[in-house]
Amino acid sequence: MDQEFWQGRWAENRIGFHLTETNPLLVKYWPALSPTRDQSVLVPMCGKSVDLSWLASKHDSVVGVELSDIAVRAFFAEHLYTPLVTQISGSHKLYEFDELSVYSGDFFTAPLSTYPLIYDRAALIAMPESLRGQYASHLLSLLAPGGKILLVTLDYPQDEMSGPPFSVNADAVKALFEGCNVTFLNRDNEASRPPSGKGASYFAEEVWLIEKI
Repeated sequence: MDQEFWQGRWAENRIGFHLTETNPLLVKYWPALSPTRDQSVLVPMCGKSVDLSWLASKHDSVVGVELSDIAVRAFFAEHLYTPLVTQISGSHKLYEFDELSVYSGDFFTAPLSTYPLIYDRAALIAMPESLRGQYASHLLSLLAPGGKILLVTLDYPQDEMSGPPFSVNADAVKALFEGCNVTFLNRDNEASRPPSGKGASYFAEEVWLIEKI
């Protein structure tokens, strides 16, 4: 993962990938995980997603991780939250406000625990193919036994459009999470096209339920 690339995107406010409203796929398919309020939720590479606030309305503990400190500060400022900020190490800060805890810094080295629920809308598809195996392995190491992931991916001809976001098709999802129960939930062939004039002959958004056995 090119950290300088993502830091630059946030610094220059080139964040066409950011959704200003709660992702309707989260609202529709989160119940498929049979979540309970006492179950904590991990959101990797969360940006300043408003999905964090929606999840915090449903759960007592929501933990986000985001590389860009600009994004984390923007999230709290835009929601008029005043978080407690703690310097965890030389490379990580922890922002805390009520049910929300957000680490700023590298996801792979953040001091995380294990979680019964994970929501991934934008993390896996931000990974180039060379890093996906490492990312999936680390994600599963953070998922408690019997835990569940709601995963949102994109499927498009990779040779027609450069990422990120990258295409991660069904075969790739099944291979990355081999050994888990992988359930296909939805495919939207009318998904919004990516920003910046990028184009492909088709562009679909897919939703998956991953269950750790």
